[in-house]
Amino acid sequence: MYLTPKSGLFLGGSCVSAIAAVGSIFELSYGQPDFGVTVTAIILVLSIPLTGLFFFAAVKDARANIK
Repeated sequence: MYLTPKSGLFLGGSCVSAIAAVGSIFELSYGQPDFGVTVTAIILVLSIPLTGLFFFAAVKDARANIK
């Protein structure tokens, strides 16, 4: 089995941050974000690289556990 609890947590973090990025894009394109433009833009800027980092960490952990 390749999926470990650690890689599962990384994949979950990747999914949550990807959802945050997509939600931020929709909020900013709507024109009136619920948290304000600044906070929503910060969430977008942080969530994009986090998505990639979490996904990369999950794949790296899964490859390390291949027997």
